[in-house]
Amino acid sequence: MSRVAKMPVDLPQGVSATIGADAVTVKGAKGSLTLAIKNGIKVSQHDKSLAVEASGDAEGLNAVAGATRAHLANMVTGVTQGYEKKLELVGVGYRAAVQAKSLSLTLGYSHLISFPIPDGISIETPSQTEIVVKGIDRQKVGQTAAEIRGFRPPEPYKGKGVKYSDEKISLKEAKKK
Repeated sequence: MSRVAKMPVDLPQGVSATIGADAVTVKGAKGSLTLAIKNGIKVSQHDKSLAVEASGDAEGLNAVAGATRAHLANMVTGVTQGYEKKLELVGVGYRAAVQAKSLSLTLGYSHLISFPIPDGISIETPSQTEIVVKGIDRQKVGQTAAEIRGFRPPEPYKGKGVKYSDEKISLKEAKKK
């Protein structure tokens, strides 16, 4: 069995898990998340923890069991604390603003970029050059942040563009005459 899958997922106070035939639902203070379970994977609840095991000899089933355990741990963290990604806009005139259910971005193009905010995600702009993406689903938060960054990734000469707050941009030296 996978080393990751052997570790139990602890359920903190206020978090409950419901195990169905083909899905697990985790409910907490911030909301609820559901994970579909693949064939050959068995999830069981003991006291205040979840255990994942592969119930077959199919190739790659141990890896799927480890991934399922990691997804369950991310769901528990999401419904208790939530996830957030911070983005920064670097460049003259680069701005971001939240308007109703969309994020308006001015990124040096001839047009304004309007990004619709997905369900289950909240986006804040503490300043014109900062964007904070929050949510309970780790995958959705990361995907939304990656899509926003994809509109204008940082370029290697001046570092202009949309970057993660903890991202380091290694700048290239300009061509010399």
